Amino acid sequence: MNNFRVLLATTFVVLSAYTVAVISDHGINLVPIFFGEIVEMTWSGQFNLDFMFFLILSATWVSWREGFSVRGFFLGTLAFFGGALFLSVYLLVESFKVKGNIQVLLLGRQRATQNGKTF
Repeated sequence: MNNFRVLLATTFVVLSAYTVAVISDHGINLVPIFFGEIVEMTWSGQFNLDFMFFLILSATWVSWREGFSVRGFFLGTLAFFGGALFLSVYLLVESFKVKGNIQVLLLGRQRATQNGKTF
């Protein structure tokens, strides 16, 4: 679990630094560029479309893990718009909350508990 946490922290730090550099050079005007490449049917557009589906899957998983509660939908929205920046922090925080139990980390406490026993 510690190696996974190091990966999550590294992901957050590297992606944050890269994001700051890109914003300082190009601004925050991501949406027209992102969808413009999809509309142009280029390889960059294919990557963006693929990435967008990963964001949808990530948002759906976070919402599901949180029981599709108000909190779950809020966190799912953050997962969609925040991408790996959000997910790396979310998983890092949750990994400590679940005390390293990967089943609870992946499924959420409710689903990982059966008949009062946590797996």
